[in-house]
Amino acid sequence: MLASSARSDATPVAGPGTRDDPTDVDDATWELIAPILAKPTNRGRPRVHADRVVSNAVVYVLRGGITWRMLPKTDPPWQTVSSRFRTWADDGTWQTLTDTLRERLRLELGRDPMPMAGVIDSQSVPTGPGGGAVGDDAAKKVKGRKRHLVVDTEGLLIGVVVTPASVQDPIGAPDALEEAKAHAPTLRHLWADARDRGKLIDSAKQSRELTIEIVSREAGQKGFQVLPRRWVIERGVPFGPAWLDRFRRLARDWEAASWSACAFVHIAASNLMARRIARYQPT
Repeated sequence: MLASSARSDATPVAGPGTRDDPTDVDDATWELIAPILAKPTNRGRPRVHADRVVSNAVVYVLRGGITWRMLPKTDPPWQTVSSRFRTWADDGTWQTLTDTLRERLRLELGRDPMPMAGVIDSQSVPTGPGGGAVGDDAAKKVKGRKRHLVVDTEGLLIGVVVTPASVQDPIGAPDALEEAKAHAPTLRHLWADARDRGKLIDSAKQSRELTIEIVSREAGQKGFQVLPRRWVIERGVPFGPAWLDRFRRLARDWEAASWSACAFVHIAASNLMARRIARYQPT
């Protein structure tokens, strides 16, 4: 049964708010996310637009790489969609959705729901006009922002922190580790690249009970090479070889605030996990 309530997921009336786009989630996928997004509430005015419709509109913005104002007229007003996106970010709904679906998918894969090992890495992306604080990543020749990500050994997102691209990995990584430990307290071991050598390894072990193992390139290596363990995050990083590279709003960082950039990464990861779990369900 789909989660529903008169206030939070009422059936939308015909007209604006009735949509049928390729990015919309199917019934099986909505069943997985409804208990988290469609929470009954008695606060404020009764909701005119169903949570499912608003959630689909948010994913439409993310997948299409458009601005809120470019939402089709068949969607709820862009102000409504943007406002509920902000509300769900402020109350931790997007992070909760990531955590819940990650645990569910790990069970489907025959793994313990809470990971004990993972991978940490970063991705520098250029920013669009009107973006927030930026910096230059001299190593990757990118002016923009850097996403510090922690994933489990299946490549499923645990935590993400966004900083200016000029922030070096050992500086931004501790915040990403803290975020990851808050949502996966069982984490004990992480694989990282050579940029995370030094003080980060000692501080992670002392303050977070984490061991970090460096996976380095072979001496003299040129060009791309798949490295043990670290390949899972290369698959999971937005606009890396796979998984999240279909969400165009993540091709650049268009957000004025880092919380919004983090929220979109969580939504992308959650959308992919929910669709994957739905395929495991009996028909």
